[in-house]
Amino acid sequence: MEEKNKTREKKPLATGNKTEELTLKYHSYYKGKIEIGLKAPVRSYDDFAIWYTPGVAEPCRGIKNNRERVFEYTNKGNFVAIVTDGTRVLGLGDMGAEAALPVMEGKAMLFKYLGGVDAFPICLATKDAEEIIKAVKWIAPTFGGVNLEDIESPKCYYILERLQEELSMPVWHDDQQGTALVILAGLINAVKVVGKSLSEVAISLVGAGAANMNVAKYMCTAGVKWENMIMVDSRGILNAEREDVKGDKYKWEICEKTNKEGRRGGIKEAMRDTDVCIALSTPGPGIIKKEWVAGMAEDAIVFACANPVPEIWPWEAEEGGAKIVATGRSDFKNQVNNSLGFPAVFRGALDVRATCITDDMCMAAADAIARYAEEKGINEGYIIPRMEESEMYLCEAVAVGMKAIEQGVAERKMSVEELEEEVRKKILLRYCSDC
Repeated sequence: MEEKNKTREKKPLATGNKTEELTLKYHSYYKGKIEIGLKAPVRSYDDFAIWYTPGVAEPCRGIKNNRERVFEYTNKGNFVAIVTDGTRVLGLGDMGAEAALPVMEGKAMLFKYLGGVDAFPICLATKDAEEIIKAVKWIAPTFGGVNLEDIESPKCYYILERLQEELSMPVWHDDQQGTALVILAGLINAVKVVGKSLSEVAISLVGAGAANMNVAKYMCTAGVKWENMIMVDSRGILNAEREDVKGDKYKWEICEKTNKEGRRGGIKEAMRDTDVCIALSTPGPGIIKKEWVAGMAEDAIVFACANPVPEIWPWEAEEGGAKIVATGRSDFKNQVNNSLGFPAVFRGALDVRATCITDDMCMAAADAIARYAEEKGINEGYIIPRMEESEMYLCEAVAVGMKAIEQGVAERKMSVEELEEEVRKKILLRYCSDC
């Protein structure tokens, strides 16, 4: 058995090493992953009289007289700014603005490939929250939406809240809302597979950063009870005796709402007897031990979502007794990845010209993702759709757009059929062109 485990461990490691070799080679060859392309045709130099001077003066005048025409005459309605200061890049930490650029380019690639959204990396040479807010507000006229990315907590909460208050456009933080809605989608189906209920399960959350904070919030909205959650940070379980976190209003709120037993200790103690463990913490392996999984309730569910290496290898979690295991990696079953969320959420929000992205819109996205997988047939190895299931993005975008219309935060009103037709053209255009 020990030799078998070593063999299983070597396979992903070997794959990872090969990927590292190829990624440097390909990034160097292509000099990045994105470029600017032309939408309008240029058949001869005479066309620049239309697209640029003197013809371009007419749409400029039109927009000055009626702001709404900017969405008719330009691509603003499909532009999204991916904004970062590089302080929390993937599992790498504070890498700085330039080192964050490969990730932001990759994000832009996924936006376009999966959602038909034109997204641009904006890597800022400042870590000051007020300066970041100011910079985003300065560039806002160019964009239809803002995706905050890889910004350290607790600063990220403040930046998101301020920009949501001060800009009438979709602004979200993918490490909060994106991660939370995708994990919720997987959890909704996971508990169904094992025959449990969201309102009854006990959940341990390993990691108390922006992602798990929002996971807890969305789970509560979906039916999980606050008192049935136990969250642990790098210093131990959050409880009412944690005087050291009183200065952090987000952690202190968790201390007051969760952990009805008043548990103390670390990850092991937090996981004991829980039905679900959701880990968004330090890259592993070894952060979570299979013995701790063995101490969970029967038919346990483990989401080990650290990148690039999960807190525990899936097979170790299964040996510990986990019935369902999910990670953030594509080389294992049940990949829980933000790419299932942000392209479609922004697609739906942009197409109805939403003035914000509400929690209800995110919940609608999670429900659409979960429902799509359930209709295909969920099981222990398939609780959430795979990235290549293009129809899922269509369903999710429509659900988000219609929720925005229902809530009165959409400037464009349309029927489900009208929205689906518009979304389909934009999302599936890439798939059609590949055929």
